[in-house]
Amino acid sequence: MSSVRTKLDSYKLLPKWVRYLSSYLNLFLCTILLKSKVYGRKNIPKNGPYIIAINHFHIFDPALVAYAIRKPISFLAASDQNIEWYVIVAGKLYGFIPTNRQKLAPSTIKKAVQALKDGEILGIFPEATTGAILRKPKKGVTYLSLKSGCKILPMSVLGLDEDIWSKWFKGIRPQVTVKVGKPFLISCELPSDRIKREKKLYDIGDDIMRHIAVLLPSEFHGDYMNDKKII
Repeated sequence: MSSVRTKLDSYKLLPKWVRYLSSYLNLFLCTILLKSKVYGRKNIPKNGPYIIAINHFHIFDPALVAYAIRKPISFLAASDQNIEWYVIVAGKLYGFIPTNRQKLAPSTIKKAVQALKDGEILGIFPEATTGAILRKPKKGVTYLSLKSGCKILPMSVLGLDEDIWSKWFKGIRPQVTVKVGKPFLISCELPSDRIKREKKLYDIGDDIMRHIAVLLPSEFHGDYMNDKKII
């Protein structure tokens, strides 16, 4: 594939009606390129706002989330990295809110909170970067959930891998599984003490990751392997 790269910093979220129409193209592409099974669709709220928390094993995970939800979604996407041009193109099918992980701007938080206030669906990958197993989350999903008071919908995507391009070129449609958990609400008061507040945020983040871990085979639990709190 081409090595032409760019950054998401200059990306502007497309109007909701454009993303709504684009979702049909995303649905079409996922249908013809993948063998996808979605479990737990009954758990998806009929309307927003809510936050989707997803594991991040592959760069194309957002496409499968959009395929399962079938509604316009605004994904928080790391903008402090160079990414392939085709990821930008794919992103136009569902929408990104650029997020600099090294220096989270107040404007990013405002955009995310405003999107939720407008009844949007916000997609977040708590781990921030792709990996083969679950890792510890950043604080973004926890903070936004507390700030907005919105429910969290846990979701897992499994089956995409780094060999996906060669499979497509060989005419093979990868088998992908998407599981949707039950939405839940975080309700707590953060301590005024900075150290205790940070610990509380991390504890809540771990609970969110456990909701995702339940939806994945144990070999993908990573940092949450043998965690007794996973039911």
